[in-house]
Amino acid sequence: MAHVVIIGGGFAGVWSAAGAALARADADLRITLISPHEHLVLRPRLYEPNPDLAKVALSRILQPIGVEHARASVSAIDTGARAVVAGGAKINYDRLVLAAGSELIRPSRLPGADRLFDIDTLDGALRLTDHLRDREQFSVVVVGAGFVGLEAATELAGSGRVLLVDESPVIGAQLGSGPRAVIEAALDQLGVARRLSTTVTEVGDGYAILSDGSRVEADAVVWSAGMKASALARHISGRLDHLGRVPVDQWLRALPEVFAAGDTAAAAFDTEHTVMQACQHATPMGKVAGYNAAADLLGKPLREFTPGPYVTCLDLGNAGAVFTRDWDRKVMASGSDGKEIKLRINQAIHPPVDNAETILAAADRVYIELPFFPRP
Repeated sequence: MAHVVIIGGGFAGVWSAAGAALARADADLRITLISPHEHLVLRPRLYEPNPDLAKVALSRILQPIGVEHARASVSAIDTGARAVVAGGAKINYDRLVLAAGSELIRPSRLPGADRLFDIDTLDGALRLTDHLRDREQFSVVVVGAGFVGLEAATELAGSGRVLLVDESPVIGAQLGSGPRAVIEAALDQLGVARRLSTTVTEVGDGYAILSDGSRVEADAVVWSAGMKASALARHISGRLDHLGRVPVDQWLRALPEVFAAGDTAAAAFDTEHTVMQACQHATPMGKVAGYNAAADLLGKPLREFTPGPYVTCLDLGNAGAVFTRDWDRKVMASGSDGKEIKLRINQAIHPPVDNAETILAAADRVYIELPFFPRP
């Protein structure tokens, strides 16, 4: 029996599994998703005060659609032999979907790096929450004023004092100038202090040392500076982009027998941009890559990946949120209006569970169909 193997249990991996099941229909085709975890973790929600709620049991998605779950970590991919090594066992494939996601770039030479907290994983977010839970007041340094750092800082500001540190001379450098005024106003409203063109050079017990030599009080230092694709991408190609992602074509094919989706895939958005490492791209990429992996084996036409409109919605804690559209990130809503959109997005990213018909129907709808996020 032909075998589609999917590496990764995040948005791209789960939707690859559903996409492959959709293409399979009643055909004789085995589909296996490899992930060491029991849950799909909704990483975009890990900044929230109860991160343990940001998860969905994989069994509730995979079992109804007839997808096997191999609970293991992949250590090697042999594209010549068409096999992966997971948990010490060899698993052969006819088509592979690499959807192994991304991870935080952690500082290797920072004194006290073992004291750092993060919200990159569920375990990391829970560790931070538990560390701060019983403190009436706390001081936190958040390193990195990008998307993740800003959401962490503004959420934490509702309960403690927050210092936001970034090497860039501006807040949200990667977000561009479009939403910056809204973000700065929100940080002022929440009392979030900023130290720009600065980084942390040491983390101690209850303090952090900054690159300007100053020492600041810190019950926790949260690291959120930089992301990279899974190292498994190097097993597929030696030609990776600056984020460590595998180049793919319009069908999300990286090699004749390998497709890639989500944070490990460098897919073209248009002639000037590649997709972002975000669930708004990982979800449709997964649906297309998984479908194509199965369809390729079954002799069915492949689906092209056509990205939907690019939007961002940044949660700003008690100051609301800011919603932007297009690559210049024009502000479309902010404050309470932006917050309402953010809450709707956080609900929309939850996959359907328990019912094969609804799961497969969602896999067939490549884009989230909401008033603020229309299908192209």
